[in-house]
Parts: sequence; structure tokens; C-alpha cells
Amino acid sequence: MADSKEAGAEAPPAGAAARGGLSLLSQGESEEPSAQGSALFLGGNEVKSRAVVKYSSAPPRTAFARLEEKTDLKLPPANWLRESAKLGPAGTTILGNSRKSKPFSSFGMAYDFIDSVGNDVDVVSDSENIKKLLKIPYSKSHVSMAVHRIGRTLLLDELDIQELFMRSSQTGDWTWLKEFYQRLIDQKWQRKKKSKEHWYQKAILSKFLYYSINGDGAAQPVPSATEQQESSSSDQTNDSDGASWPAPFEMPSSVSEDPSASSQGLKNDFVRNILWTFEDIHMLVGSNMPIFGGGRYPAVSLRLRDNNKPINVLTGIDYWLDNLICNVPELVMCFHVNGIVQKYEMIKTEEIPNLENSNFSTKVIKDIAQNILSFLKSNCTKEGHTYWLFKASGSDIVKLYDLTTLCEETEDKYQNPFTMPVAILLYKVACNMMMKKNQNKKHYGTVRTLLLNCVKLLDKSRHPQIIASANYMLSELFQLDEPKKEESSESPLNENSDESYSEEEEEMPDSDENGSYSTGSDPSDDNKAVAIIKSVGELSVPEKYKSIHQIRPSCAFPVCHDTEERCRLVLSYVLEGLKSVDSSIKKESDLPAADPNTPIPLKYEDESTRGGPEGLEKQMALFLDKMGSLQKGNYSSQSGMIPGSWQHKMKLQLILKSSKAYYVLSDAAMSLQKYGRALRYIKLALQSHDTYCCLCTNMLSEVLLFLSQYLTLCGDIQLMLAQNANNRAAHLEEFNYQTKEDQEILHSLHRESSCQGFAWATDLSTDLESQLSVSCKCYEAANEILQFSDLKSQNPEHYVQVLKRMGNIRNEIGVFYMNQAAALQSERIVSKTVSTAEQQLWKKSFSCFEKGIHNFESIDDATNAALLLCNTGRLMRICAQAHCGAGDEFKREFSPEEGLYYNKAVDYYLKALRSLGTRDIHPAVWDSVNWELSTTYFTMATLQQDYAPLSRKAQEQIEKEVSEAMMKSLKYCDVESVSARQPLCQYRAATIHHRLASMYHSCLRNQVGDEQLRKQHRVLADLHYSKAGKLFQLLKDAPCELLRVQLERVAFAEFQMTSQNSNVGKLKTLSGALDIMVRTKHAFQLIRKELAEEFDQPKSEETPPAADSSPSLNREEVTKLLSIFESRLSFLLLQSIKLLSSTKKKTSSNLDEDAVLKTNKQVYSQLLRATANRNASLLERADLLVRLLDQLARGGGGSAVAQ
Repeated sequence: MADSKEAGAEAPPAGAAARGGLSLLSQGESEEPSAQGSALFLGGNEVKSRAVVKYSSAPPRTAFARLEEKTDLKLPPANWLRESAKLGPAGTTILGNSRKSKPFSSFGMAYDFIDSVGNDVDVVSDSENIKKLLKIPYSKSHVSMAVHRIGRTLLLDELDIQELFMRSSQTGDWTWLKEFYQRLIDQKWQRKKKSKEHWYQKAILSKFLYYSINGDGAAQPVPSATEQQESSSSDQTNDSDGASWPAPFEMPSSVSEDPSASSQGLKNDFVRNILWTFEDIHMLVGSNMPIFGGGRYPAVSLRLRDNNKPINVLTGIDYWLDNLICNVPELVMCFHVNGIVQKYEMIKTEEIPNLENSNFSTKVIKDIAQNILSFLKSNCTKEGHTYWLFKASGSDIVKLYDLTTLCEETEDKYQNPFTMPVAILLYKVACNMMMKKNQNKKHYGTVRTLLLNCVKLLDKSRHPQIIASANYMLSELFQLDEPKKEESSESPLNENSDESYSEEEEEMPDSDENGSYSTGSDPSDDNKAVAIIKSVGELSVPEKYKSIHQIRPSCAFPVCHDTEERCRLVLSYVLEGLKSVDSSIKKESDLPAADPNTPIPLKYEDESTRGGPEGLEKQMALFLDKMGSLQKGNYSSQSGMIPGSWQHKMKLQLILKSSKAYYVLSDAAMSLQKYGRALRYIKLALQSHDTYCCLCTNMLSEVLLFLSQYLTLCGDIQLMLAQNANNRAAHLEEFNYQTKEDQEILHSLHRESSCQGFAWATDLSTDLESQLSVSCKCYEAANEILQFSDLKSQNPEHYVQVLKRMGNIRNEIGVFYMNQAAALQSERIVSKTVSTAEQQLWKKSFSCFEKGIHNFESIDDATNAALLLCNTGRLMRICAQAHCGAGDEFKREFSPEEGLYYNKAVDYYLKALRSLGTRDIHPAVWDSVNWELSTTYFTMATLQQDYAPLSRKAQEQIEKEVSEAMMKSLKYCDVESVSARQPLCQYRAATIHHRLASMYHSCLRNQVGDEQLRKQHRVLADLHYSKAGKLFQLLKDAPCELLRVQLERVAFAEFQMTSQNSNVGKLKTLSGALDIMVRTKHAFQLIRKELAEEFDQPKSEETPPAADSSPSLNREEVTKLLSIFESRLSFLLLQSIKLLSSTKKKTSSNLDEDAVLKTNKQVYSQLLRATANRNASLLERADLLVRLLDQLARGGGGSAVAQ
């Protein structure tokens, strides 16, 4: 049929034909009463029955002609067996003259109403089969039916044993069943001929119905005779073409590869198809019952009865069920005697169960229906299997056999003629479920089971297209790109089972406590039967056969615990699909047979790849040319597939699916840090994509986007391999490993192309520079692809990610070249000049940084742009350092080239700060740039101070420049903020103050003349010494620096004292110098602590001698500073004693001065004795100095000033 919409759901377009010329009925045109679905109250027992006509090929009903008494029905009417416009194209069928239903009639209906199969409907069958089943307890006649399960639905077809066995004697089919039947059921089987009475009754009924057609010609059917003839002829044409089954997605419509399909009756031959709900059982029923107008109701059924034979129960049930199924409210019976019409009688449908001699309970019929359905549901559990429900004539025992299992015991399992229709129906139902956009994942388990059973039934060599398509759909069930969080949401669907219901599993029968059926426990029972009903009387017992409501356990979708498992499942289906496609391609010069177990040796390295980055440029150019040609739709297949053929379309879909699966596998391996494995998978993904490009005639933008994503991931992997060079052997082993499945897929790919299009991107190199270059080229290629079809604007997020990665890899390469240049510089000993190799590396590094900065700026990534500007600044500093080696070390001066590069570095650091704007954007980066800027200024100032360019500049100018640079360095050195870098900043600031103080101190000593300037320098030196001392005191690990600053301050005081003439002034300066000495106690305490720790360490732990000296304490320097300190303290104390003594003689006695003098003398005495002892250790000397300084502090040795 053309569509599967329910009658009345949607009016068809004008002239539309359903099922080859059969008009789709709308609600208004329905031949059935409009009050469909009403509950009928029959015989006092309520039985719910609702009938909805889905399709009808009958024209509007014609009123029946009431025949006159004494009409002889043995005489044929004038219109007998002739077509009539009133009857429509199916006239002979309506009048009951068609041959009985074909063995595959339920399949024809199932194909037309595919939406109903598998989910909504319990049973699909001919109404005659339904009636025969419901009459089993009342009838002695034999029952033989084929039962098939598709999802929740059972398909019932008559299995005419006599006809089949007649065929088997001619064709050889069904021989195994005939032998089985004769062995177990009827040893003396012979064809039973139908009686003459049977043919007489059939002929007289046909003549009666033709007589009953109103012959006045007044009633005209809705479709014209011309239309009917056209539709009839088109119907016949369609029949001759054979059955046609649509394939999924973009597959060609004709999937049927079996020329005998049309002869198997896979056609819906019923006049009407009805969705009949009987109680809680939903059935799709085919009916050919003639329905006429007239009488008290718009529809009646017409029956012919022999007046000499009373109506029995079987006939009553027959008439009642026919009327229920077709929703006909009234029955008209014509009585005859020997073919002579006697009278007519009108009976309401609900009165039929109460007719004399035909009395039956509708409740019992309902129980029989429910019991039979439950029995079949519980035992017909395997999809794709053909079950045989059989009751011998006159027997009370009903048996159910699994013919598929019996057939498989024979040599050729394809002798079962039901195999192909069942497989096609499984496939169609699965297709239909897949195509529904509103289907959610809970149906995926059902679809998977349907497809697996379909594939299991079919012969791979005979039906490659269906098998390829089914495997592709199986692969489509697994969402490769779903977020990981969704995996957990699948768990409710899998509560009952960890894996889907497979065709090997069989549900155990749900026997009730009375043991309602047996599986051969009685010796007389047939052990070949799946299940047995011991007595047909059991079917009348309410709920004798209980069953689960669903026809099978819920088909849970298989739980894939990880991504790799899911992708591997997908690839296994893809491989099966590819094998089917490849096996169907016939070509004269076919490829030589290759063993799929043997890896194909491929030369991945040619001259261009061995050339390093330069070779990559050539390959990239070739790649971009190829991408350009793809836009024009070039096609090149080595296997000879015809573009547009089903093989071509299917292989494209399968190859694309494999590339996606390998991409997801690569991404998963990447997250597990298995970079060798990740590169192997992305290589397979790109090889799949390369083959897709060779086969594709029209490249979709979606596929180009996939390629861009693959190349981006490949770039990531190459970068990670470059950064994890330590595990190169393990990565190489993972990269070279290949599963049999991967080899076979690759073999299929090689049938179409060389798969070398992306060899440049997937080679595992051992050279770091090469890996970084390949990574960069991958990102550049991904970016180029985004430019092709305006993908950049359609996928802004991916575009931003690609540019970020490009910026990042260019930074990595820039840093690589910069480090190489620094290494060359450190190795340069003999030659003092900058080599050409160094300059080339600088240029490469600078170029990479510049491009990276441009990448980040184009996507407004200020933070990363700032980091690259910072790295460029570092490169400028390396260039500056390279120029510092020129000239003799003793005559070394700060060169103009150094100044130039340091100033360039400063510019880049300032640009980085401008890029960031404020510290709030990224505090860590902001602090880092500030630190680097401070370092640059500090280095510049230090070099100018230490290697003053006196040959080019005046001393005053140099001092000014040093001072400015130092103050700028202080500006960008954040001392206040609490961070990990704070001690470094404090040390830097202290060092700057110390250097400035030393510089002003030096100026003061060397300067003559300008008193104003001297005074200024004196104040500045004192200020910076004071700040340096305070900052060094905050640090716990810089005692030597603190000591040095304090000693320089003392020297500064001594220098000032030389220019003083008065004793009072000198004494005041001396007191200040001694105060500075006293304040160095903190430094000595730190030194003493570290020396004590060193002294205790060898005792507590056995450590090598090298561990004696702490890295933070230089013993030689400490010794030198202690000696200087002791001598300066001795000198100051001596001068103080002399001055205080001379002052005491001249002036009156002062108690304070006396105490100071006494203390100074004691300390001086102890110091002299200590310095005389040359064997004292550093720790002892430090201990003594701490005690002496304590004594001075208590005695006020440095605070006595003449009043």
C-alpha cells in the first residue's frame, strides 16, 4: 500500500491510489458504519470489540437484491463471474470467488502497515485463521498454521500441509517436513480430495451472491470505470514487478534480490484491512467478506443457508466473528432447499450467540482468544524462527513445533521458504523504527535484536545489500559522539538485563500452578514439540495460560562500559557491511586476493617526508590541491564501483562511520595518555576519510568539518608525542600494533584508494622538530578546510579551538628554536661572534611567535597573546646575551647591540601588559610579565653598572641611566603582594637598593667639587642602604647579603668620619656605626643557626661530605665577611675608646660615658683575644660575635654621645 495512515486520519490527495489503484478511505467514505469502536452487549455478557478500517478496496456498498421465492440458485445468473463497475477492481474477491489466502498473506499486510508491526499489534493474520483458532475447542477439524514473531507481534499464516507436500514431490522443497510429518504424526499420509458436495456448495454460494447484486444500474460507485480499469491495469503491472522493499536512509528502493518474491504472494490481497481490538488483544486482520447496504442498518452481511440443515455452533461463531471483525451490525440469512430460495431472515449481530442450536458464550470465546495468544506468546520466543501450530483432525492435542530448528538439522537451512519473507520483514520493521525521528533510545534494543536476527537468517552471498544495510543500521544504533554523562542515563533501560535479548536466548514457559502445558513429560508426547496443549478443553478455562504482557523480555540495549567497547562494536558491524559490499562488486580486473590477516606493507616515507619541514610544505600543497578538487566532485575508485549504485552509496556510509569510530577511539586513547595508540587510530580515521574522498562525488560540508576535527586531534597527538619523548619506545609499540579487524577494514579501504592522502600527518617521527612541524601543519590544514565552505562562520567554536591550537603550537616551536639558540650560545667558547646558525634560529623563533600572536589576537585571546609577547621578550634577551661575549673580558663594555635588544624586550613586555589591560583579567600572567619586565630592567642596569661603556658615554650619564633602569625595575617589582614570588621580589628590591647605595657611595668617594651634589649623593646612599638593610632583614635566607650591606654602611660612616674635625662629631658618627654593627646580630644568628644545623647533620645521618655545606651558605664568603666584621668592629671600638678617654680627661665625669667606655673596653679585650685564637671554628666565632653584640647592646656601647 502507498501509506500506512489509519482511515480517517488524513484525506488523500485527489487521484491518489493506495495499493495499486485501491482508494484510501477517509472517514466520510468509509464503507463501515461511522460509529466504529462501540462496545457490543451480546447475550448478556459484555465483550469489548472495536474495529477500525485501515484500508479498503471495495467501492461504496450496493444494496443487496432480495430474491423472489422459488429462484433457482443452481442456474447461473447473467453476470456470473463477470467484472462490474459496481464491484470495483476486486469484485470477484468480494463475492468470495478468489482462491484461498496465500501462505504469506500476513506478511503482505505487515509490509503495508509496518508502523503497527513490532509494537502496537499482537497478531497479524487472515480473519479465516483467527476464526479457525477461536473455534479449536468446538471443532474436530485439523489446524495447521505457521507462526512468526516480529518484536511484540505474531504473524499467523495457514500452512496447508497437503499443498506443501504436493509441491515437495515436484520441487523437492519441504521434503524434510513431509518425512517428519509421516514419522511422528501421520505415517499413512495421502492427499485427501475434497468432496463433490464441497464444490457444489461453493458454486451455489457464488451464484447467490451474483444474483444479490442490484441489477438496475442506478447505484454508481465513486471511482469511474475508466479510473478503475487504469488502476486495475497498474495493479497488475505492479504485481508482475515483484515485491519491493525500501532500504534505509538513501538506499535504492528495490532491495529485493529474490526473483521469486512475487510468486511467494508477498502482497496484501485482502479487500479490507481492519485493526480489530477484541478485549485487550490488538489484531490486524485481513477480510474478504462481502458487505452490502440495505435493511435497518447501513451495512449487512449476506449468508446462504440450507433450510434442511440447522445452524450449528461453529457456523454461529463464524458469522458472529465475521460481523465483529468488520463491525457489521446485522446479518441477513437466505434459506434455500436444494438451491430453491425459500425465505429471508434478519438477525442482529448481538443476537447470533443466542440462536437456536447455535448457542455459545461470548465470554468463553474471549477466554479462548486470550489463552491461545498467551500460549503462543510464551513459546514463540525466537525472532526469525518459523513455528508450526498443529492439531490433527479429530485430535484434542495441539502441538507447537519450531520448524527452523528442525530444518537446521537438514543439510540446507534455506529450504524453509519462510526464511526470506521473515528476514525482510524484520529488516523493514527495524528500518521503520530507525526512520522515526521521535523514537528514543529505549527502542534501540528492539531494533538491534530485529537486525541481528535478520542478518542471521540471510545468506551473505545471496543478499549482500540487505546484510550491508542491516549492519550499517546496527552501527548507527551506537551514538559515537554522545557525551559521557549520557551513558549513565542509559542504565534505567538496562535494569532487567546487562545485554540485549539475543536470538540464542529462549524464555522459559510461564506454567501456572496447575501445569497448564507440558513440554513432553508424558511418554506419549512428542519430544520434538516446543510446547503442547494436552486438551483443547483447557482453552475454555479463564486465564488457564498466563503469560507476560510483552511477547518477549524487554530488549535492553547493550551496556557499553567504555567508549572503546562501543566503538569496537560499531567497527565490527562496519566490517561485516564492508565485506558484504565488497563481495557483491564484480570486476574483470579485480584486485588479487589478499590475505586479510597479513598487514599490507605500505611505504609511508618518500623523499618529501625525509626532507623534514620542507617536505611537509610540498605535501601540504598537494593536500590543499586535493581538497580543492573535492569541491568539484572528482571520483576515482580502484574497485570499479559505479557512482550512484547501492554498493557505492553503502560503502560511503560505512567508511564514514568507520572514520568516526576511529576518531572517537583516538580521542579516548588521547585522554588516557596512550599517544601511540591514539596516533594509530587517528591514522585509520584519516585513511578511512581519504578513501571516502576518493569515492565521494559531492563532498558535504559536514564531512569536511569531520576532517577538520580529525586533523585537529592529529595535531594534538603529535604535540603530546613531542612533549613525551621519554616513552617513545612504548608509544612506537602501541602505534605499530594492529588488530585483525583493523587490518580487514584497511584491506577493504585499499580496494578503493591508496589511503596515502594523510600519510604526512600520521607518521610517528623520532625527531622533535619534525613532530612539532607535523602538529603545526595539521592545525594549518584544519584551518584551511574551515575556509573552504564557509565552515568558519557555521562552526565558530571549532574555529576558535583550531586557532588557539595554532597559536599554541607556534609558541611551542618558537620556544624550541629559542632554546636551541640558547644552547648554541652556551656552547660557543672559541668564537666570540654570533654565528649564522644562531641568527637563523632567532628568525625562525621570532616568525613563529609573531604568527602565534596574530592567531591569538584574531580571536581576542588577550591572555595567550600576552604570554607569546612575553616569550618574544625573552627571545630578545637571549639575542642581547649573545652579543655580550664579544671583546676581551677585562675590557668588556655594555655594547649598543645589547642595549638595542634589551630595549626591544622591554617593548614586548610592555605590549604584553597593554594586551592584558589590568591585573584582574589574569593575575598570574600579569605578575609573571611584571617580573620579567623588572628582570630585564635590572639586568640592563646591572650590566651597565658592572661593564660601564665609558668609551662611549660620560660617567654621569651612565650613572643616570643605571639609576633610571633600577628605579623602573623597582616599579615592576611587587614587594607587597603575598605570593610565592614575594621573597624573590624582596630580594630583588633589596639588591637594587644595595646597588644604588653602593653606586652613590662610590660617586661620593670619587667626586670632588660640587658640595650640593655631594650632599645629595650622601642622602641617597644613606637612604638606599637603610632600605636594603630593612628588606634583607625580612628574608631568612640572605644573612651574607645583610652582613655585606651593613659593613658597607659602616664603611660609609667611616668615610664620613674622615672628613670630620671635631671629636663630638666623630664620636657621634662612631656611635652610629657601632649601632649598625649591633643591628647585624640578626644576620649572625641566621649564620649560627645554619652552621649549627650543618654541624649536627653528620652526627644524626650518614651523609656524604658534600652535604656538609648548605647550598644557601657559602662558607668561604662567611669566613671572609666574619674577618672583615671582626676587624671593623675592633677598629670602631678602639677609636671609640680613644675618643671617649680623651673626652673624659678634658671634661667632667659622665656616668653614661663611663659605662659605655667600660663596656667597649671589655668587648674590645674579648675580641682581641678571640681573633688571636686562629683555631676557632666558624660556629664558635659566630657565637662569640652574637654574645659581644648582645653585650654592646646592653651596655649602650654605640649610644654614648658627648653632651
